[in-house]
Amino acid sequence: MRALITTLLILVITKNMNSQELPYYEIPDAPKEFTEGTVVSRMVDGLGFRYYWATEGLKEKDLQYKPSKEARNMFDTLDHILVLSIMTLSAVEGTDMSFPKEDSLTYAEMRKMTLENFKKTSAILRASKDISKYVMKIKRGNGKVEEYPFWNQLNGPIADAIWHVGQVVSFRRTAGNSLPKGPSFLTGTVRK
Repeated sequence: MRALITTLLILVITKNMNSQELPYYEIPDAPKEFTEGTVVSRMVDGLGFRYYWATEGLKEKDLQYKPSKEARNMFDTLDHILVLSIMTLSAVEGTDMSFPKEDSLTYAEMRKMTLENFKKTSAILRASKDISKYVMKIKRGNGKVEEYPFWNQLNGPIADAIWHVGQVVSFRRTAGNSLPKGPSFLTGTVRK
C-alpha cells in the first residue's frame, strides 16, 4: 500500500514539474520600457499564458469535444493555434513557414511546440526596436508568395490565436472540465 501511495505521489509531482517546465506557467516580468517591440511581446506573453492554462489538464474526451457537427473539435482548434504560432514565429525569424505533417504530433507535443513558438516570438519582439521589418510571407497553392506587413500579424494570426484560445476555454467548460484554479489573468501569476 505504501509503495502505491509513493508511486502516485511521484506521478503527481512529476506531472506538476513537467507542466511547470513548459513556458508560460507564469508571464515573465514586464520590460522596463515601452517600445513597439516590448508592447507586442507582452501581447504574445498574455496569449501564451492564456494558452498554457486553457490547455492545462485536458483529457482525451476534452480533445474530441466539439459543440456541433459542423464545428472543429478541440484538438483541431489547438492544431489551428499551432499553425498560427508558426506563422507569427516565421515572420519574426524571417524563415519560411514549415508546418508539421497532419496527425504527426501528439497533443503534448503540439502543446509544447505552440508554447515554445510563443516564447521565441516574444523574445525576438521584446528585443526589437522596429517591428515593421517583420513581414509575413504566405506561399499560396499557385506558388505565388504574398507579403503582409506586421499590422496583419496583429489583426491576423495573433488576434486569431487569442480568439481560438477563448474557444478552447469555452469548449472545455462545456465538456465539464473547467479551468484549473490558481492563475490570475490580470497579473500573469499563479496564486499558491
